[in-house]
Amino acid sequence: MPPPAPPTVLVPSERAVVLLSCALSALGSGLLVATHALWPDLRTRARRLLLFLSLADLLSAASYFYGVLQDFAGPSWDCVLQGALSTFANTSSFFWTVAIALYLYLSIVRTARGPRTDRLLWGFHVVSWGVPLAITVAAVALKKIGYDASDVSVGWCWIDLEAEDRVLWMLLAGKLWEMLAYVTLPLLYLLVRKHINRAHEALSEYRPILSEAHRLPRRCAAADKKLVLIPLIFICLRVWSTVRFVLTLCGSPAVRAPVLVILHGIGNTFQGGANCIMFVLCTRAVRTRLFSLCCCCCSSQPPADSPAGPSEAPAPSRMRESQESTRTPEGLPST
Repeated sequence: MPPPAPPTVLVPSERAVVLLSCALSALGSGLLVATHALWPDLRTRARRLLLFLSLADLLSAASYFYGVLQDFAGPSWDCVLQGALSTFANTSSFFWTVAIALYLYLSIVRTARGPRTDRLLWGFHVVSWGVPLAITVAAVALKKIGYDASDVSVGWCWIDLEAEDRVLWMLLAGKLWEMLAYVTLPLLYLLVRKHINRAHEALSEYRPILSEAHRLPRRCAAADKKLVLIPLIFICLRVWSTVRFVLTLCGSPAVRAPVLVILHGIGNTFQGGANCIMFVLCTRAVRTRLFSLCCCCCSSQPPADSPAGPSEAPAPSRMRESQESTRTPEGLPST
């Protein structure tokens, strides 16, 4: 096996970019979790899967942030701890991303419903949490996680590059599942899109006579269909990590190129932020509710110099509540 390549030294600007990406990803994942907790009517099965993906991305961003901030110069106990947490969270994120695509395929194309879907969700939990946990425990027990000189990371600890079987453990601890996802996700994505396009063509001549009552559930389903964009986000962000992994195996000096280092750092840490942009900020129903909540919080305190403020405040508040209750059906589609 070829010796490890020289270490990749991170300059302060690269470290700052990766830290900012970690912080934004953690903030985005937290916002996704908060919207799930605040509005029960948005808790579809697909968005529940997105919740678990956000939890994995949140843990991943936090562990990466600590690793980049510490700037490890060698093996240590906190290096191993950070590497174990990021390995578990990162691998779990791969599995949950594939689970979302598989759920969409089974529910939209195969029309899986009822108890079968519930059993499927339990299976997703067992695989998406259990397999990464087993791999991480084995890697820690066999002392495979440690300092990697940033050759296959961007400042954080992962698989120890001094281990003789490091390539095998790099595959088991993430790269194998990452490359399998590159094949599985586009295939499931294309099958789902093909089925949706066929359904739209078949129903196009009947759309003008659909009543508003029948139109609303179809608009609500748009939120679930929008989740097919997760695979595209995943591939665009993760491909740079795979490129550096291959370059490291080849011993190429291009693995230390600043552009690749920055893209790798952003790609591995910004998954939660990208999901937040797509499914909170770019989703009308969630965005309007979030902005309304922020406006209500900002206007909840009356001015201190107005003695009549507290007695007059409930009337506008009741008016806003009544207006929001009438707008609730418009916010459900999440398009």
